[in-house]
This record gives sequence, structure tokens and C-alpha cells, in this order.
Amino acid sequence: MSNYFNKIKESIEDSISTKEKLFKESASKIEELAKKLALVIKNGGKILVCGNGGSAADSQHFAAELVIRYRSSFPRPAIPAIALTVDSSILSAGGNDIGFENVFARQVEALGQKGDALLGISTSGNSENVLRAIEQANKIGLLSFGLL
Repeated sequence: MSNYFNKIKESIEDSISTKEKLFKESASKIEELAKKLALVIKNGGKILVCGNGGSAADSQHFAAELVIRYRSSFPRPAIPAIALTVDSSILSAGGNDIGFENVFARQVEALGQKGDALLGISTSGNSENVLRAIEQANKIGLLSFGLL
């Protein structure tokens, strides 16, 4: 086998191992969160999502799956979700005028309402703008949680 194939094989095996570990350690937490998010939607709320870099892409993907659908074999109504990472004018004006560390919190202030939810995604768990968005969400009564 080639060295490239071995690297690809190792990467896939690592991914499988990580997912198995996540499921073993977090299945009950994920189920609890899913129930809370279902209640947010049932009560007319929406889900806001934010993150930086790859986590920004993850937030956009998550919001798209909620709005459009996850699987064609499971038809359901659209779920209201907004990725706070997509508006270049808001992000650049916010970065310039109020600081990049505040761009998500400001959007939560503008778009979030009591009964909504915020998902903050951060690989490091230390992204100041994500943490401030969670603080703002808590301040105005949103269900907030992080994938850190």
C-alpha cells in the first residue's frame, strides 16, 4: 500500500474512533440538547449559530440543514435557523466599528428573542466573539450552548 493510502486509512480510522468516543461520552447530553431545541422550535423560536473559520462553515452547514432538510427520507417543515457568519457587511462594519470580538453578540442582540437558541461553535473554546455571543444570549433569555 502507498504511503498516501495509509495516511487516508489512518485519517478515516481516527474519524471513526472520534465519533464512537463522542457517542459513548455524550449521547445523553446530545439527546437532552435535541429535546431542548425541539421545544424551542415547537414554541416558535429560532436557532442562531456562530463560529470562526472552519466553525463558521460548520455553523452555515448546520443552519442550512435545519432550514432545508437533513435527509430526503425524513420530510419535515423548514426549521428557522440563521448563521451569524454570512453577512460580510455586518461582519466587516462590526469588526471596524465595535471590534470583531463583538460582531456575534451584536447580532444576537438584534435578532435574538427570548425563547430562541444560540449555538456557538469554537474549536479552541476560547473564541472571544463566540463567548460574548453566548453571554449576550444568556442576558436576553436565549437557550445557549456551545460545541467547544
